[in-house]
Amino acid sequence: MKTRFKTSPICAALTLATLALVPQVQASDAKNVILFIGDGMGPTVLTATRLFKVGEEGNLEMMSLPRSARIKTFSNDAQTTDSAPSMAAYTTGVKMNNEVIGMSADTLAVAPGKDANGNKGINNCTADNGHTVPTLLELAKAAGKSVGAVTTTELTHATPAATYSHICHRDAAYAISAQAVPGGAGFNSALGDGIDVLLGGGANHWTPYDAGSNKGGRADGRDLTAELQAQGYQYVTTQSDLAKVSDGKVLGLFSAKSHLDYELDRVAKGAASTQPSLSQMTAKAIDLLAKNSQGYFLMVEGGRIDHALHGTNAKRALTDAVALDDAVKTALGKVDLNDTLIVVTADHDHTMTINGYAAKGNPVLDLVKNGDGSTQNDVDGKPFTTLVFGNGPNRADVRPTLTSSEVMADDYLQETGVKLGSETHGGGDVMLFADGAGSERFKGTLENIKVFGKIKEALGL
Repeated sequence: MKTRFKTSPICAALTLATLALVPQVQASDAKNVILFIGDGMGPTVLTATRLFKVGEEGNLEMMSLPRSARIKTFSNDAQTTDSAPSMAAYTTGVKMNNEVIGMSADTLAVAPGKDANGNKGINNCTADNGHTVPTLLELAKAAGKSVGAVTTTELTHATPAATYSHICHRDAAYAISAQAVPGGAGFNSALGDGIDVLLGGGANHWTPYDAGSNKGGRADGRDLTAELQAQGYQYVTTQSDLAKVSDGKVLGLFSAKSHLDYELDRVAKGAASTQPSLSQMTAKAIDLLAKNSQGYFLMVEGGRIDHALHGTNAKRALTDAVALDDAVKTALGKVDLNDTLIVVTADHDHTMTINGYAAKGNPVLDLVKNGDGSTQNDVDGKPFTTLVFGNGPNRADVRPTLTSSEVMADDYLQETGVKLGSETHGGGDVMLFADGAGSERFKGTLENIKVFGKIKEALGL
């Protein structure tokens, strides 16, 4: 006689609960992900960019994406984050201290030292100061995907660095660049055979010091561009050379030192500029990475939005934000949203605000004006601009009498409330827009670290 044992409802519930704890293989929604970052592109910057580009009733390309969320940006140790931990939160899902990239939450920022030539950027981290945490780029690479980082800043700047490096201070640029070189000293082995596409600026951090031509170069004498070429990379320094690349890995460094030009200045140079636009770099990166049948992960940063805001130069900030929006449009025209997730967001806010009661249609860079063209004035009878900053360098003891021609000029710096040497980041939440495979995950108000998990889930990593 067989004895049958019946499972009680309690045991059945416990069994189901136990099974729920067993890691499940995540089915992917997306083969590819493109993560766009507008550095410093807070909500006011977005609104001002919309007014600047298409007016009150129009929409930016990114605003046309059907999914949206609000993102909290505070870092592990500060209400107002800097770009290093905020971008690293997106790429690792870990809250870090300000200045830290790709490390555990207990990692303390340690200011970098200077090299033999007096250049700041030497890594002063110690082995007992926290530990590395994996990035989306590394996880994608391990899954057989191609990976890339595109930026208008130096490739060693905080945002691009957060995709491929681990460092206790964002300014250790020489150590950061070394982490991208397969087989070289300091290489980040989690990158496998290396990053497939790297496009940006700051060649000095990749090339040897030269007293005449490269004073910001590497004191260790390494030529990382040569080392990468020995590993099969193509090295390009101009848009025309980038256009010729049709396959394989590529390193593009389009400025000898520091960042790429602001978009306003790049366009003004016309044919004299050898630098590619952000849209051109984005298109080339997609073309190269898409050759991998396993898919890709690409980060694209409009990094100079932030720099113009720090200088309280709204016109250059908005022009660079438009360039990022154009890059989003370029990507949307090249990908299949049935297998590609596009996410557009910012790493942090700034202190710029839209003030006064300007008439509809009034240029956002202009003085605050009524419908008849008359200015709205302060208590002293002086006109003021629509865009101002909470803090920054441009605060006169006595406000000048501003004119439209003055405030609409390329180099005009908006007035500020609190006088500081440089405008600071803002601590406000930022917006996220998404479309494509897996985009339904993005909604509501989210911690920035949750964006990592949702992208990781969409890719099935």
